Amino acid sequence: MAIMREWYRTPFDWNGLLTWLGARAIPGLESVDENTYRRGSVRVWHEDDAVQTNAQRKRVRRVFDLDADPAAIHAALGRDRMLAPLLRKRPGVRVPGAWDPFELAVRAIVGQQVSVAGARTILGRIAAAHTITPERLAEVTVEGMPRKRAETIRNLARAVVHREVILGQSDLTQLPGIGSWTASYIAMRLGDADAFPAGDLVLRRNAGDLTERELLKRAEAWRPFRAYAAMLLWMR
Repeated sequence: MAIMREWYRTPFDWNGLLTWLGARAIPGLESVDENTYRRGSVRVWHEDDAVQTNAQRKRVRRVFDLDADPAAIHAALGRDRMLAPLLRKRPGVRVPGAWDPFELAVRAIVGQQVSVAGARTILGRIAAAHTITPERLAEVTVEGMPRKRAETIRNLARAVVHREVILGQSDLTQLPGIGSWTASYIAMRLGDADAFPAGDLVLRRNAGDLTERELLKRAEAWRPFRAYAAMLLWMR
């Protein structure tokens, strides 16, 4: 089965999206090589303005942000002198979505204050030792990472199991160990087009060494697509 051009609005920054996903692919769960993303029996590739997949259409649409409206995003961000050249470099920028909301939340927590490569290694170990589901991680202590971060994962898993939080809807900052950066990062990758982790050091640096307050003020003009502005700044 193939997701043809009419299934998404062009342009589509496939290369940028695949590079992002490849750098963060969890060993043992997913892989990226050349022009293909693989996860279990699912294969996704891009060819002649078509995204093709053999299964899991809904999840693929979410991961590859196929419902984005590039024209609206360009209209909102293209007026900004800093973002305009980045849009020209990456027309059709997408925000990578999530295969599974809870797995994404675990990714975000593991990624707190560590490199992308370091987080990927830890996530690979977690995937090898456990199934990354709230039911499983609510009952174990994840090894190989700071104790408080492991407790945050377990507390989140328990909150999800007991329906105390709903990922994509609840304010996650109510949970110990989840601050505004983590909550905003999870929100943007779960489809909130205006989520914006303004405290991110790379975003602040790439925006001109701004303070968090300065960046938030600048980003007001980027609404309602601040998540896409974040992707442009991260990948500049």
